[in-house]
Amino acid sequence: MDLATLLGIVIAIASLLVANILEGGHTSALLKGSAALIVFGGTIGATMTCFGLDELKSIGSLFKIAFTSQDYTPLKVIDIIVRFAEKARREGLLALEADIAEIDDEFLQKGIQLIVDGTDPELVRDILETELAYIEDRHHKAASIFEAAGGYAPTMGIIGTVMGLVHVLGNLSDPSNLGPAIATAFIATFYGVASANIIYLPIAAKLKNKSAREILVRELMMEGILSIQAGENPHIVKEKLKAFLSPNLRKEMGEGGSEG
Repeated sequence: MDLATLLGIVIAIASLLVANILEGGHTSALLKGSAALIVFGGTIGATMTCFGLDELKSIGSLFKIAFTSQDYTPLKVIDIIVRFAEKARREGLLALEADIAEIDDEFLQKGIQLIVDGTDPELVRDILETELAYIEDRHHKAASIFEAAGGYAPTMGIIGTVMGLVHVLGNLSDPSNLGPAIATAFIATFYGVASANIIYLPIAAKLKNKSAREILVRELMMEGILSIQAGENPHIVKEKLKAFLSPNLRKEMGEGGSEG
């Protein structure tokens, strides 16, 4: 579980609700079914118009990605690559074939299989770079779904507010109800702006952040795979891959080994 995502959303929503109570408001005043229907229904409809059904089917898995931690950290990958480099240096590249089935990551598995099969190093690099480019493209499209929702939600909120005000202005016979009616109309704007800035846009940013980290790990894997194929010394491989790490991770690696 990625606690930062969950805690961030919970803290943001809780802050709004607590601030509303401190100002003398009631939580029930923020619950308006018609406003929610306009904003959330309208946002979903507008977003669906932008993308194909095949892309929208991944929404569930995208939420899962945003709320879960990555399995492969740079330190863990370096540890795996160095162990493979040691084995390949002792027993040859073909000895790695027995370990391929145990690799959970598809990208790393493909890379190791390519070098075990004796594929030309340049072709290995081309294949992995192409795979990397398509991974990055898929990630960009995934984040763009939430960015689109974040762009439409405030607009739907304004539409809901305008509709509410039209209704208010059409019923001016009772001035005593104008205040509550206008307040109700603006709930739609609240829903739109809040959902965009607490849910949609932050999740889009989280997906982009995770994508950047995953691409970094994949690039690390690729360099490690090519180093193994070149028969480089495991110590040199480790030092080369440390270039992908931040200073803090390098320090952690130096203190506790390469276990992530």
